[in-house]
Amino acid sequence: MHYGTIKPYDIANGTGVRVSLFVSGCRHHCKGCFNSETWNFDYGQPFTEATHRSIIEFMKPSYIEGFSLLGGEPFEPENQQVLAGLLKDIRKTYPDKTIWCYTGYLYDVDLIPGGKVYTPFTEEMLSCIDVLVDGEFVEALKDISLAFRGSSNQRILHLQEIRKQA
Repeated sequence: MHYGTIKPYDIANGTGVRVSLFVSGCRHHCKGCFNSETWNFDYGQPFTEATHRSIIEFMKPSYIEGFSLLGGEPFEPENQQVLAGLLKDIRKTYPDKTIWCYTGYLYDVDLIPGGKVYTPFTEEMLSCIDVLVDGEFVEALKDISLAFRGSSNQRILHLQEIRKQA
Protein backbone atom coordinates (compact mmCIF):
# COMPACT_ATOMS: atom_id res chain seq x y z
CA MET A 1 0.00 0.00 0.00
CA HIS A 2 1.08 3.56 -0.70
CA TYR A 3 0.03 6.84 0.85
CA GLY A 4 0.01 10.42 -0.34
CA THR A 5 0.49 12.27 2.92
CA ILE A 6 0.20 12.21 6.68
CA LYS A 7 -1.04 15.34 8.43
CA PRO A 8 0.09 15.33 12.08
CA TYR A 9 -2.30 18.23 12.85
CA ASP A 10 -5.57 18.28 10.92
CA ILE A 11 -8.74 20.17 11.90
CA ALA A 12 -10.73 19.69 8.67
CA ASN A 13 -11.46 15.95 8.63
CA GLY A 14 -13.26 15.23 11.88
CA THR A 15 -13.74 16.81 15.27
CA GLY A 16 -10.86 18.42 17.16
CA VAL A 17 -7.20 18.15 16.23
CA ARG A 18 -6.51 14.88 14.46
CA VAL A 19 -3.78 12.91 12.74
CA SER A 20 -4.85 12.18 9.15
CA LEU A 21 -3.59 9.59 6.67
CA PHE A 22 -4.36 9.99 2.97
CA VAL A 23 -3.94 6.58 1.32
CA SER A 24 -3.33 6.01 -2.38
CA GLY A 25 -5.58 4.14 -4.76
CA CYS A 26 -9.15 4.94 -5.73
CA ARG A 27 -11.46 3.58 -8.41
CA HIS A 28 -14.28 6.10 -7.90
CA HIS A 29 -12.65 8.93 -9.89
CA CYS A 30 -15.28 11.42 -8.71
CA LYS A 31 -15.58 14.51 -10.90
CA GLY A 32 -14.20 17.47 -8.94
CA CYS A 33 -12.24 15.31 -6.49
CA PHE A 34 -9.99 17.46 -4.29
CA ASN A 35 -7.31 14.76 -4.15
CA SER A 36 -7.27 13.16 -7.61
CA GLU A 37 -3.51 12.52 -7.56
CA THR A 38 -4.20 9.77 -5.01
CA TRP A 39 -6.31 7.77 -7.51
CA ASN A 40 -3.09 6.05 -8.59
CA PHE A 41 -2.31 3.10 -6.29
CA ASP A 42 1.44 3.82 -6.61
CA TYR A 43 1.19 7.54 -5.78
CA GLY A 44 3.31 8.82 -2.90
CA GLN A 45 5.38 6.61 -0.64
CA PRO A 46 5.17 2.99 0.43
CA PHE A 47 3.46 2.48 3.78
CA THR A 48 6.06 0.80 5.99
CA GLU A 49 6.35 -0.32 9.59
CA ALA A 50 8.18 2.97 10.23
CA THR A 51 5.19 4.87 8.79
CA HIS A 52 2.88 2.90 11.08
CA ARG A 53 5.04 3.73 14.13
CA SER A 54 5.15 7.43 13.16
CA ILE A 55 1.35 7.64 13.09
CA ILE A 56 1.13 6.00 16.53
CA GLU A 57 3.71 8.50 17.83
CA PHE A 58 1.95 11.52 16.22
CA MET A 59 -1.20 10.55 18.13
CA LYS A 60 0.49 10.61 21.53
CA PRO A 61 -0.20 14.22 22.65
CA SER A 62 -3.32 14.63 24.78
CA TYR A 63 -4.63 17.42 22.49
CA ILE A 64 -4.91 14.97 19.57
CA GLU A 65 -8.57 13.91 19.60
CA GLY A 66 -8.21 11.11 17.10
CA PHE A 67 -7.27 9.71 13.73
CA SER A 68 -8.84 10.29 10.30
CA LEU A 69 -8.41 7.96 7.35
CA LEU A 70 -8.97 9.33 3.85
CA GLY A 71 -7.79 8.84 0.34
CA GLY A 72 -7.67 7.87 -2.27
CA GLU A 73 -9.96 5.17 -0.96
CA PRO A 74 -9.26 3.32 2.30
CA PHE A 75 -11.70 0.51 1.47
CA GLU A 76 -10.14 -0.49 -1.84
CA PRO A 77 -9.42 -4.21 -1.32
CA GLU A 78 -5.69 -3.65 -1.88
CA ASN A 79 -5.55 -1.25 1.10
CA GLN A 80 -7.66 -3.08 3.65
CA GLN A 81 -5.17 -5.54 5.16
CA VAL A 82 -2.59 -2.87 6.04
CA LEU A 83 -5.24 -0.44 7.27
CA ALA A 84 -6.99 -3.06 9.41
CA GLY A 85 -3.70 -3.62 11.25
CA LEU A 86 -3.12 0.11 11.69
CA LEU A 87 -6.66 0.81 12.94
CA LYS A 88 -6.48 -2.12 15.36
CA ASP A 89 -3.19 -0.80 16.76
CA ILE A 90 -4.58 2.75 17.10
CA ARG A 91 -7.69 1.43 18.88
CA LYS A 92 -5.56 -0.67 21.26
CA THR A 93 -3.03 2.10 21.98
CA TYR A 94 -5.53 4.97 22.24
CA PRO A 95 -8.92 3.50 23.22
CA ASP A 96 -10.35 6.93 24.11
CA LYS A 97 -9.44 8.64 20.82
CA THR A 98 -11.88 8.58 17.94
CA ILE A 99 -11.32 7.11 14.50
CA TRP A 100 -13.00 8.69 11.47
CA CYS A 101 -12.90 7.23 7.97
CA TYR A 102 -13.99 8.67 4.63
CA THR A 103 -15.10 6.31 1.86
CA GLY A 104 -16.86 6.65 -1.45
CA TYR A 105 -18.37 3.21 -0.90
CA LEU A 106 -21.72 2.81 0.84
CA TYR A 107 -21.69 1.24 4.30
CA ASP A 108 -24.91 -0.75 3.85
CA VAL A 109 -24.28 -1.79 0.22
CA ASP A 110 -20.57 -2.14 -0.57
CA LEU A 111 -19.09 -2.89 2.88
CA ILE A 112 -21.37 -5.80 3.81
CA PRO A 113 -20.76 -9.50 3.12
CA GLY A 114 -21.15 -9.94 -0.63
CA GLY A 115 -20.65 -6.21 -1.18
CA LYS A 116 -18.46 -4.75 -3.91
CA VAL A 117 -15.33 -4.31 -1.75
CA TYR A 118 -16.00 -6.64 1.17
CA THR A 119 -12.87 -8.61 2.12
CA PRO A 120 -11.76 -10.66 5.13
CA PHE A 121 -10.49 -7.34 6.60
CA THR A 122 -13.58 -5.15 6.14
CA GLU A 123 -15.27 -6.04 9.44
CA GLU A 124 -12.00 -5.60 11.31
CA MET A 125 -11.67 -2.09 9.90
CA LEU A 126 -15.30 -1.19 10.56
CA SER A 127 -15.11 -2.47 14.15
CA CYS A 128 -12.39 0.12 14.88
CA ILE A 129 -14.11 3.09 13.20
CA ASP A 130 -16.30 5.44 15.25
CA VAL A 131 -17.48 7.70 12.42
CA LEU A 132 -17.76 6.69 8.77
CA VAL A 133 -18.45 9.32 6.13
CA ASP A 134 -19.74 7.35 3.16
CA GLY A 135 -20.79 7.98 -0.43
CA GLU A 136 -19.00 9.29 -3.47
CA PHE A 137 -18.38 13.01 -3.81
CA VAL A 138 -20.94 14.35 -6.30
CA GLU A 139 -19.87 17.70 -7.72
CA ALA A 140 -23.47 18.69 -8.59
CA LEU A 141 -24.36 18.22 -4.89
CA LYS A 142 -21.30 20.09 -3.54
CA ASP A 143 -22.17 22.20 -0.52
CA ILE A 144 -19.41 24.09 1.29
CA SER A 145 -21.72 24.75 4.26
CA LEU A 146 -21.76 21.06 5.21
CA ALA A 147 -19.55 19.99 8.09
CA PHE A 148 -17.11 17.14 7.40
CA ARG A 149 -18.43 16.22 3.95
CA GLY A 150 -18.23 17.66 0.48
CA SER A 151 -21.60 16.86 -1.07
CA SER A 152 -25.10 16.48 0.34
CA ASN A 153 -25.44 12.81 -0.64
CA GLN A 154 -22.65 11.81 1.73
CA ARG A 155 -23.66 10.46 5.13
CA ILE A 156 -22.00 10.82 8.53
CA LEU A 157 -22.55 7.46 10.22
CA HIS A 158 -21.83 6.89 13.91
CA LEU A 159 -20.98 3.20 13.67
CA GLN A 160 -21.01 2.41 17.39
CA GLU A 161 -24.62 3.68 17.59
CA ILE A 162 -25.59 1.72 14.48
CA ARG A 163 -24.12 -1.46 15.99
CA LYS A 164 -26.07 -0.95 19.24
CA GLN A 165 -29.32 -0.75 17.24
CA ALA A 166 -28.58 -3.92 15.24
